[in-house]
Amino acid sequence: MHVSTPPFSPYTKDNPLAAKLLENRVLNKDGSSKDTRHLVIDIAGSGLTYKVGDSLGIFPSNRPQLVEELIELLGATGNEPVLPARMSAAISLREALTTKVSLAGPTKKILETLAAKTTDTKEKEQLAALLAPEAKEALELFLGQREYLDLLEEFPGAKLTPQEFVDHLRRLMPRLYSIASSPKMFPGQVHLTVAPVRYESNGRRRYGVCSTFLSDRVTRRKTPVPVFVAESHFGLPADLARDVIMIGPGTGIAPFRAFVQERIATNAPGRNWLFFGDQHAATDYLYGDEWKKLLAEGRVARVDLAFSRDQAKKVYVQDRMREAAAELWAWIKGGAHFYVCGDAHRMAKDVDLALHEIITQHGGMEPAAAADYVKQMKKDKRYQRDVY
Repeated sequence: MHVSTPPFSPYTKDNPLAAKLLENRVLNKDGSSKDTRHLVIDIAGSGLTYKVGDSLGIFPSNRPQLVEELIELLGATGNEPVLPARMSAAISLREALTTKVSLAGPTKKILETLAAKTTDTKEKEQLAALLAPEAKEALELFLGQREYLDLLEEFPGAKLTPQEFVDHLRRLMPRLYSIASSPKMFPGQVHLTVAPVRYESNGRRRYGVCSTFLSDRVTRRKTPVPVFVAESHFGLPADLARDVIMIGPGTGIAPFRAFVQERIATNAPGRNWLFFGDQHAATDYLYGDEWKKLLAEGRVARVDLAFSRDQAKKVYVQDRMREAAAELWAWIKGGAHFYVCGDAHRMAKDVDLALHEIITQHGGMEPAAAADYVKQMKKDKRYQRDVY
């Protein structure tokens, strides 16, 4: 029997594929305060392969408007040659600011340079106060609310050359997004679930670099999107008969859409149980029609939903876990794999706490024994997290 092997792909982080965007669809319904996109990237014929659980790395470009404002504030034309860090050949200032360097996250170092270069007495005093040893907290707060653009505007008395400015900027790094599709179900495509980041600070509108690059600035089928596959530890059990429990609120739903597609494509006999949460059921049930259909067809055994703003008391996925504690423990005791994807700062911690409580209570264990049980689950790769 001839076994076909996937074609070799030359595309890596150092040599990304110039892919095209096929689809950009808003997943939230009218009236939602949120904006979440379903994006489809075309990788057909490239030889680029992935498995469910992997992430897609994307190299974004900075907003053209922001780049032009910086060039103007530097009193430059944009054509000046500059050499960003770790590059062997000079490129134009405009190209460097667009694709090579990060324009956010200024550091103390730029303030020290501005203090040394400014000819304005008031600016010198303000910068000296911020750089004083006792002003650590004030400095952190000041920098946290600003991007490099703000600093050039606030301290016009300091004239930096394009190279001096670029020397302060870190490399523009790729962003990783959990893949929301199975290659078995969507060959030649990668699906992503992306929430464009937009907010205000210091009286100015801010934009997430990569999320708004994908959602607002990439023209379908035209703009090249430089991509590569980042392999992940996050993946389905090798034993297809194992049950899987998936906790994925918000954009954390992405890999679990891929997981379930893969389970269907491989005829996995194990059961699938999803916990999903967001703000409102009517507007924020991401891929809701798909989940309803899968549930009706018996492809997913159970979907537990937590819409935090639909009632007076906020309800989250960890609350739904506690409500289903007895059955959750029965699945875990029976060998189920437990997965969490999404916000690392609060959700993942709250879910972990709920898991420990459920094992303590329903497993009849002391807290220390439950903690050991969870540690063993992690060791056996039965408890995996993809958190950010």
